[in-house]
Amino acid sequence: MWKWEAEGEAKAVIVMVHGAMEHHRRYGWLIEMWRSSGFHVIMADLPGQGMTTRANRGHIDSFDEYIYEVKDWIQAAYRYDLPVFLLGHSMGGLISLRLLQEERLNLAGVILSSPCLGLVHTPSKLLEVLSHGLNVVFPTLRINSGLTVQMATRNEDVREADSNDTLYVTKVSVRWYRELAAAIKQAFLNIDQTQDIPMLVMQGGDDLIVNKATVKDWFNHAPLSEKRFKEWPKCYHEIFNEPEREEVFEYAKDFVNSQLKAIGYIV
Repeated sequence: MWKWEAEGEAKAVIVMVHGAMEHHRRYGWLIEMWRSSGFHVIMADLPGQGMTTRANRGHIDSFDEYIYEVKDWIQAAYRYDLPVFLLGHSMGGLISLRLLQEERLNLAGVILSSPCLGLVHTPSKLLEVLSHGLNVVFPTLRINSGLTVQMATRNEDVREADSNDTLYVTKVSVRWYRELAAAIKQAFLNIDQTQDIPMLVMQGGDDLIVNKATVKDWFNHAPLSEKRFKEWPKCYHEIFNEPEREEVFEYAKDFVNSQLKAIGYIV
């Protein structure tokens, strides 16, 4: 777990959860934007990704591993005795939602960036059937994810950096896929159990990885007192890496500042 502290007096803490295949180092720009705007940032690599392990890369035994891990990050954020915000990208967004359905947390707000609530490209019916059997007899079997950085962002600098990134996961286990699929299903089945916390959902309009229609469907049915949905036209999946990322960040920061005002914090 890493902590980046704000310049001067901090207004709040942002706990960030990265997506599938990636790691915290890809968030250097966003971390610095929050930090220089007066926020502490807490982030780490999820189990089986980034710098956590080499032996089990792309594999988990249960999606609960992610939920327990992120809960620990939030507990660490509480120690600052400041308002805490949770920001989850893609699978990190799905983890954040499942956490809100399983626990009751002291959060000032939640930001979801292209949350993984459905995939644009799913396995064929044959592979889908086979994956159930393999999940029992050979759960650690790794298969190519089929995802590329070209599908994630239009930002050429990020594409170039990722092409040489040895921490980027390219293969995932059968168990990992089955756990992801089950978690997506649970996010919809347990939607009424979602903790009522102010939420901003931002979605890339030209997302080639996450199905934006299922994201909007979840959002429309979410029983939240305060929720905002913002679609960014032309943006691919990684909205905080896109050419428009400064505008995306300012929108997210405005949401955070508005929540701080609402609970009586001076911004």
